[in-house]
Amino acid sequence: MKIARRIELLAPAKNAEIGQEAILHGADAVYIGAPRFGARYAAGNSIADLARLADFAHRFDARVYITLNTLLRDNELREAEQLIHQLYKIGIDALIVQDMGITRLDIPPIALHASTQTDNRTPEKVKFLEQCGFSQVVLARELSLNQIEEIARSVQVPLEVFIHGALCVSYSGQCYLSEAMCGRSANRGQCAQYCRLPYTLIDGKGNIVAKDKHLLSLRDLNQSDRLEELLDAGVSSLKIEGRLKEMAYVKNCTAYYRQKLDRIFAHRPEYRRASTGATTVSFTPRLEKSFNRGFTHYFLDGRTPDPVASPDTPKSLGEYVGRVKQTDRNSFTVAGITPLHNGDGLCYFNEKGQFEGLRVNRAEGNRIVPASPARIAANTELYRNLDFEFEKQLARPTGERKIDVEIKLYTIPDGLALSITDEGGHHITIRENTTCETARTPQRENQKKQLGKLGTTCYMAGRIDIDLPDNLFIPASTLSKLRQKAVESLDRARRIAYRTETRKAENKNFPYPQPELTYLGNVSNRLAEQFYREHGISRIEPAFELKPVEGASLMFTRHCIRYMLGYCTKMPAGKQLAEPLTLLYKGERLTLHFDCLACEMTIQKEKK
Repeated sequence: MKIARRIELLAPAKNAEIGQEAILHGADAVYIGAPRFGARYAAGNSIADLARLADFAHRFDARVYITLNTLLRDNELREAEQLIHQLYKIGIDALIVQDMGITRLDIPPIALHASTQTDNRTPEKVKFLEQCGFSQVVLARELSLNQIEEIARSVQVPLEVFIHGALCVSYSGQCYLSEAMCGRSANRGQCAQYCRLPYTLIDGKGNIVAKDKHLLSLRDLNQSDRLEELLDAGVSSLKIEGRLKEMAYVKNCTAYYRQKLDRIFAHRPEYRRASTGATTVSFTPRLEKSFNRGFTHYFLDGRTPDPVASPDTPKSLGEYVGRVKQTDRNSFTVAGITPLHNGDGLCYFNEKGQFEGLRVNRAEGNRIVPASPARIAANTELYRNLDFEFEKQLARPTGERKIDVEIKLYTIPDGLALSITDEGGHHITIRENTTCETARTPQRENQKKQLGKLGTTCYMAGRIDIDLPDNLFIPASTLSKLRQKAVESLDRARRIAYRTETRKAENKNFPYPQPELTYLGNVSNRLAEQFYREHGISRIEPAFELKPVEGASLMFTRHCIRYMLGYCTKMPAGKQLAEPLTLLYKGERLTLHFDCLACEMTIQKEKK
């Protein structure tokens, strides 16, 4: 019989508290930043907090991954080495890394995952990383379903893909725009998000094609209706983006995807969840209620007419709630069926196409009284980017996770024995020397009730068997003592049985799939250079952060502004734009270049 493939729902955590809630709401693993060297500079956590999170996660066989995914300089290698030893000591399950210099540090055998910032978009690259001992590889967000399937056929290493959240417009690890513009490197966790700014696009004749539009700002990823296809393509880890997101976002998104996956597993026995414990939540998860810029499948189906960008605003739209029916001096009415609440945040595009928002002071059915005067025209589309009641609900405890156990009480020569077996097959038995008398009234149901009192633990009694001769009376205190000792013993047994994955052996004779590395290889320290030379590369350029390259391409993206605006040269003959196309922002000029054969766009900074 074929063993079911473990499928991991991987959730983000800005801090340990959010990480714990992600576990309670159904995550099989969480990824979180350490005190330093994470690609989200503002999302670091102490070793003590990470240890607490790891201990909590491991109760449910869930895992904790640390994002150590920035480029390191030579003077940082020693500190990184010491940090990794600390992380290994507290039981962290794996490191998500970009810098290959980490593989040459004197570190314990902690598992390594290849970050999406190592630019993993070909079977050859993923095969190389597998041979280098990586236990999991995060694929580029831009890949199509067919490309993912092709990679999966070529390797045995588990593949991880993003399924939800914000999208980088550039291939991850291949964006140098922030570094070039203001000295803040995306590869070192300090991206200034130039892709979210408004730009004016001019053609080669100086004509304005688009003015003050967010031409590089993408919608948010949402593959919730494509999960089964991704699993069938060979994906084993499904990742939600958002290490800077707040608690409500993580709760809502994690619970939503947990429910979707559980429904798939119910009819697809070849897949199973990667951790233990069933999750219940006290709210109805809805993705559109959390931060989003509108949703896209991106390039899962290749390039399609469906929009991938959000040029009108980089802010959250939330959920569509209706249109403005009519307005008066202090209020307006909404034509829609979505209930609105006092305190809601609504947003819309005004008559000039500018994005505006308002707070609801009072909602009287479909009549809305805003907290401050708002000029809003009839027929304006309205969105809600803050559902006050939903957020209030999520601010309370909303998730519970319980491991199913079977309990059996029976007699032994000198007294009683209580055994517990959990859903993972861990089994313990507690014995108690005692004498019992025959009761005058039935005892079985009361004994089941006493043994099933597991409310403050992480267990839930799915089945309780009472195998006692006659109708024995057992004091409630004795049953409580047996139950408590059994739970403590099971906790210990599960902790002893839990194993973190160890780092796989590296095949140092396996060649890198390219003969040389330019600045795109992101080699920023001597150990990374040593790694690549040992894998057959003789010519290696330093990282852009160490030695900026004059005239270098600063961004590589599948998003095409020309295609978005309807000027793709592959389309039926129509109006074309005079080249070169240039983006303007506060005196800075960025030139666009188009590789139509590869169907990609690159951006360069124009010389002043």
